[in-house]
Amino acid sequence: MDSVISSEDRKYIARCLQLAHSAAGSTSPNPMVGAVIVCEGKIIGEGYHIRCGEPHAEVNAIRSVKDAALLSRSTIYVSLEPCSHYGKTPPCADLIISSGIPRVVIATTDNNAMVSGRGVERMRAAGIEVKIGVLEDEAYRLNRHFFTFHGKRRPYVTLKWAQSADGFIDIIREGGSAQAISNSASAMAVHKLRAMHDAILVGRRTALLDNPTLTVRSWSGRSPLRLAIDREGSLPVSLHLFDGDHPTVIFTERTDKAKCVNNVIQHKLDFSGDILDGIMDYLYANKIGSLLVEGGAQLLQSFIDRDLWDEIRVETNQGLVLSNGVPAPILPAGVKKEVSNCFGNVITTISR
Repeated sequence: MDSVISSEDRKYIARCLQLAHSAAGSTSPNPMVGAVIVCEGKIIGEGYHIRCGEPHAEVNAIRSVKDAALLSRSTIYVSLEPCSHYGKTPPCADLIISSGIPRVVIATTDNNAMVSGRGVERMRAAGIEVKIGVLEDEAYRLNRHFFTFHGKRRPYVTLKWAQSADGFIDIIREGGSAQAISNSASAMAVHKLRAMHDAILVGRRTALLDNPTLTVRSWSGRSPLRLAIDREGSLPVSLHLFDGDHPTVIFTERTDKAKCVNNVIQHKLDFSGDILDGIMDYLYANKIGSLLVEGGAQLLQSFIDRDLWDEIRVETNQGLVLSNGVPAPILPAGVKKEVSNCFGNVITTISR
C-alpha cells in the first residue's frame, strides 16, 4: 500500500466503488469492479463490470471516452487490480498499456492466483505509474465473497436465522406451518440477501417441514443454487426443491436415479464423518463463491462449531415470546456485533 493518498485519489476510487456496486448480484464468480478515467481534474470516462462474461470495467470506461487523445494525459482509477490473463475477455492491463494511459490508481490487488500482482507488474514494466491501496478496506469489503473464495478456497459463508425474543427459531412440530417471525420488510431483506449469494443450503428437516422454495421473489435478481442435505434420500419429490424451476443439488449417501430429474442433481457424500468439508469442496470445484445457510438449527450450529462462517445475520422479533420450541443456535463468543432495526425487528450482524 502506498503511504501518501490524496483526497482526489480517494474521491475517484470512492466513485469506482459506487459504480462497482451497481452490479451487485450479477458478476459472480467474477468480482464487482468500477473504473473512472480522469483528465486534468475532470471525469472523461466511467464503466463497471456489468455481469460475468461481459467486458470488464476498464474496457467499458475506456470505450466511454469520446476523445481517445485525452487518454495519454489521464489517470484511470480502478477498484481492483486490472487482470493480466486471457479469460472470457483479454487482459485489461494490456488494454491500459496500449491506450497510452500514464497513471493507474488501484484500490486493492487481486488475490486470484491468475492475477495476484501480475497486472501491476506488467503495467509498471511498461513505464506506467501505479498507486495501490486507496480505500483498500472498503474495496475488500465490497468483494469479500470473491476474496474469500480465492483466499480460503471455499465459498464465503453467511449464516442466517430469525428468532423470538426469548431465543427460539420455531415451535416444536412434526408438520403444519412454521412460526412466523419475520415481518414483511425483513422478509424482503432476506430475499435481497438470497439474491446476493450464489447458493443457499438447508438441512433435511427444514426442507421437509417448511417445504421452502429457496428462491428470490420479493426482490429483483437471480435465485441462488438450491442445496439440501438428505442423507437417506428420503425427501419426497413433491417438495418445491424437486419442482425443476431452479437448479437443485441434493447431498446424499444414497443416490436415486429416479430423483435426478427436473433440474435436480444428487451428489454423493461420505456421511461417516463431518460432511461440511465435502460440501465446501463441491462448491469450490463448481465455482460457487458464496453460500447462504438458512437452517435448521442443527445445521447452523454445526457451521458455528466448525468456525466455518464469515458472516452471521440474526433477526430477533422483540414482540414475540414462544417460551418453548427449537432453540436458536449459540453465537460464537467474543465477536463484534452490529445492530440495526427493520420495522421493529432487530437485526444483529456479525462478520469477521
